[in-house]
Amino acid sequence: MENKKINEETLNKIYRNAHIALQSISNVRDAADDEGMKRELNSEYDGYEKIIGEISSAMANLKLEPKDINVLKKGIMWSSIKLKTVVDHSRHHLADMMIQGTIMGIVELRGLLKADGALMSEETRALTEKLLEYEENCEKSLKQLL
Repeated sequence: MENKKINEETLNKIYRNAHIALQSISNVRDAADDEGMKRELNSEYDGYEKIIGEISSAMANLKLEPKDINVLKKGIMWSSIKLKTVVDHSRHHLADMMIQGTIMGIVELRGLLKADGALMSEETRALTEKLLEYEENCEKSLKQLL
């Protein structure tokens, strides 16, 4: 696959990855009663928003239209989180749910870097690595809440 196409696809994938994180945080945040958990989720949300801004700028420079997660997937995520939090919205349970989602994002990002990292532009690779590092830090912070 040509490098331009790899960059475009990677930017779209990391954009969606970060947007899924934002959506999940929004949904879980509504169920959080614990102040420490709320602070962590708010902090993570702000960090993801900042990275999404950087990804969006890179996409705009390439004249790429970001592809958001579709409405069906958003609805499934929302209902799944609501079902999982209605019975148990303890700090431990919410942190565990967020860790699981974060690990899924980390695995996806590592896969992108392993498969196509050498073919990505410097900017695309740097953004992918930045998001990966951020998600790894979020995972560590969430584990402190268990």
